[in-house]
Amino acid sequence: MRRARVPVRGPLLVITDRHQARRPLEAIAAAVGRGGGRWLLFRDKDLAAPARRDLALRLAAIADEQGFALSVSSDIELAAAVGAAGVHLQAAGQVASARERLADAIIGVSAHSLADVAAAAAAGADYVTLSPVFLTESKPGYGPALGIESLRTAAALGIPVLALAGVTAATAGACLAARASGVAVMGEVMRAQDPARVVRELVAACSAAGKLEARVANKETGGATPGSSV
Repeated sequence: MRRARVPVRGPLLVITDRHQARRPLEAIAAAVGRGGGRWLLFRDKDLAAPARRDLALRLAAIADEQGFALSVSSDIELAAAVGAAGVHLQAAGQVASARERLADAIIGVSAHSLADVAAAAAAGADYVTLSPVFLTESKPGYGPALGIESLRTAAALGIPVLALAGVTAATAGACLAARASGVAVMGEVMRAQDPARVVRELVAACSAAGKLEARVANKETGGATPGSSV
C-alpha cells in the first residue's frame, strides 16, 4: 500500500539565506514566528558542517519557542540530529533514504520542471517546490520563469506544490488560484526591513486566496458559503 503523505505546514514556507539577510538568521526566524509563519526551511548549505549544525540547533530552539516547524535543506543526518520536522532534498532519488532515516518527517524535493514534479510524486515525497515560477532578485538570470500555467499543470500531478521564486504578497493569490498548495519565499523576507510584517502580509494574502477558492468551489458544487442563506 502506498504511504500517506505527511501534510505540509503551509501555506507559507520561508527559506533562509544569510547572504541576503539584513539581520542574523536567528532574529529573522523569531520574526517569522511573530508574523504568523509556521514553517521555516534552513538552507545556507555553504556553511562548514560544525557551524551549520550549531546554527540549526539555535533555529530549532527558536522554532520550538515560536511554535513553527523547521525543515533542513539537503542534509538528512543534520535534520535527524536537531530534531527537525522535515528535510528538503535536491532530487527525487533521495526520498527513499530520507524516509528510511526520518520516517515521520515532511520530505520535500526541489523541482524545476513538470518531469521533476512527477518524479517526486512517484518517489513518495510530501511536497515539491517548483521554481522559478516568476523571475527573482534572489537569483538574477535564473530562468526562464515557468509561469502560472506551468504551476497549474504541476498542481494536477498528484503532489502538493509550493510556488517558489519571485513570489510576493501581490502574487501569492494567483499561485493559490492556480491550485498551488502554498508559496515558498526567500529574498522577500530575508531582505525585508521588517520581516515579521512581510510574513504577516504573505500569510494574509494566502489566507484570503484560500477563502476565495473555498467560496468558488462551494458555488461550483452548489453549496452554500458560511453565513449565506439556503
